[in-house]
Amino acid sequence: MSFISILLALLLEQAKPLPQINPVHNTVRNWVRWVLRNFDAGAKPHAWLAWSLAALGPALLVLAVHWLLLWQLGWIAAAVWNVMILYATLGFRQFSHHFTQIRDALLAGDEVAARAALARWKRMDASELPRSEIVRHVIEHSVLSAHRHVFGVFVWYSILAALGLGPAGAVFYRVTEYLAVFAKRPVKPELPPVSDAVRERALRAWEAIDWLPARVTALSFAFVGSFEDAVDSWRRHEAVHPLDNDGVVLAATAGAVNVRLGEDMDSGALTPEPAHLRAVVGLVWRTVVMWMVFLALLSTARLIG
Repeated sequence: MSFISILLALLLEQAKPLPQINPVHNTVRNWVRWVLRNFDAGAKPHAWLAWSLAALGPALLVLAVHWLLLWQLGWIAAAVWNVMILYATLGFRQFSHHFTQIRDALLAGDEVAARAALARWKRMDASELPRSEIVRHVIEHSVLSAHRHVFGVFVWYSILAALGLGPAGAVFYRVTEYLAVFAKRPVKPELPPVSDAVRERALRAWEAIDWLPARVTALSFAFVGSFEDAVDSWRRHEAVHPLDNDGVVLAATAGAVNVRLGEDMDSGALTPEPAHLRAVVGLVWRTVVMWMVFLALLSTARLIG
């Protein structure tokens, strides 16, 4: 079921991408904000309760529907539910339009438009960035987005689906990622305040939850890119920053395509240029193909067994 569900969800997402602002994501955001507004009292026990309720609530609801459909209507109905959830939780098109705008502007030589598009995407001041720094930021943000929107979802969905938990893993991964992002957001009067206890819990939980997916993504990039360089860059970065999941993904990317990324990455790698954007796109799509082949082989083995 995993292979077919992921394949159909990716095809559906390519044909009809989910808008960045949509009812599903809005519902999750409203749920998280409601939970924090009502259960975040500042103490550590309250932080555990608030985080657990916000993260596990949507996942348990999705799991309950999955089991109900499986028992009452059969595996086909459950598979359709899996596709719907995966369609809402993974996909390139939720962020790829930013990448495409910046890439096209750089290839056309319009660095002003590229800086403006980057500023809208990352909500940063890009007015003084040289071209190489524009490319670096685009590569870094695109790779991390691909990891969180696609490969991290693959990992958590595949593991929990194999345990009979349906699409709960995909929902759990994306909601905990949103909780970590929400906890780090700047304070705004219109949003509920986040206590230091919840902020610490959300960030530490996300660090643990993303530990395995980040290394699976890094290893996948190594397999489809320059393996020795990717693993070497990954190993050197992790020796200095052992808990930096994003850094592991970026280090593997830098080695896989031989480009300098991050603040302290390999200085011997090439300076980021617009041509590297195509290399990164190829790296990501080869990784998707590798994952689909791997899942297809697993599904075939289970059917034969």
